[in-house]
Amino acid sequence: MCGRARCTLRADDIPRACHRNNGATRHVNMDRYRPSYNVGPGMNLPVVRREDGSNTDGTGVVLHCMKWGLIPSFTKKTDKPDFFKMFNARSESVSEKASFRRLLPKSRCLVAVEGFYEWKKDGSRKQPYYIHFEDSRPLVFAALYDSWENSEGEKLYTFTILTTSASSAMQWLHDRMPVILGDKGSIDMWLNGSKIDTLLKPYENPDLIWYPVTPAIGKLSFEGPECVKEVPLKTQENNLISKFFSTREVKKEQESNMDQSLCNASVKTNSPKNLKEEPKSTDDEFTSSTDKEGHDLKSNVPAPSFGDVGKSQTKRDYDEFLADTKPSKEEIEVSPASKKGNIKSGGDKQPTLFSYFGKK
Repeated sequence: MCGRARCTLRADDIPRACHRNNGATRHVNMDRYRPSYNVGPGMNLPVVRREDGSNTDGTGVVLHCMKWGLIPSFTKKTDKPDFFKMFNARSESVSEKASFRRLLPKSRCLVAVEGFYEWKKDGSRKQPYYIHFEDSRPLVFAALYDSWENSEGEKLYTFTILTTSASSAMQWLHDRMPVILGDKGSIDMWLNGSKIDTLLKPYENPDLIWYPVTPAIGKLSFEGPECVKEVPLKTQENNLISKFFSTREVKKEQESNMDQSLCNASVKTNSPKNLKEEPKSTDDEFTSSTDKEGHDLKSNVPAPSFGDVGKSQTKRDYDEFLADTKPSKEEIEVSPASKKGNIKSGGDKQPTLFSYFGKK
């Protein structure tokens, strides 16, 4: 399908893009045309059509600004027009449906744009791509137009873009694509010829290219040059991966803190009562300044005894261990998500007191 396009062409460039260089071009309602990088159904776009009663040589053409989204002429005058219902017409069945079949003989037209957008589905996500010619020349689509008169007597001209199956190169992106008339011969045939069936096929030439763009183009109000700015997919994927691993690291850090708290509580509960009754000595037990609430982590840990040089070295190692593991004020105030840079790769847990003494 084709439901979004870029058309920032000047009015005079549109007939030239359709190879209509001979003869005069009459303009109709071109004051309604507003160039935009993001055009969708219900908006005004210039189309090139044959002049009423003109010869089949195509010298007499009209540049007519119409609404995108076909409203058949037999629609009730009191109905509210729905431009999204028929903004595309399947070329495979266009000669069978009443809405389109009657338009094929005399109501064929051309739509010239710089490119169009298509969305690639990836699970619940949709990534838009901008599709255009490699040399930046305009694309010309095969289209049909009709007119409808509402209850107030206002005549409204609308059009639909024909689609076909996707080319072999674009099947990964979508199963449909617009009918692209890639040269003057095919454009002349669509506008003035009778054997048009051969034109309703995928465009297989390699000069049609694409790249990813911002999902913001999903909103028609987003219509500036940013619509066609390339977005690197790798950056978006890395953000998702980073978010995934950041969440895992924060969870592991919380589990590590919980394990350490449980170890501290276990050591305090299982400590022999006679350790509290023995006189304290700087050689037998650690001392530390604590408040009445016991906020210092060292106050709840019974000190190991050290008798020889080897144990003194172990005592110094233990001092360094406590100094390293004691949380600073800054660390306490920072949220877990912002600390992911300080978490070791691989999600290693911080050592508990039991694991440290197990290395004696």
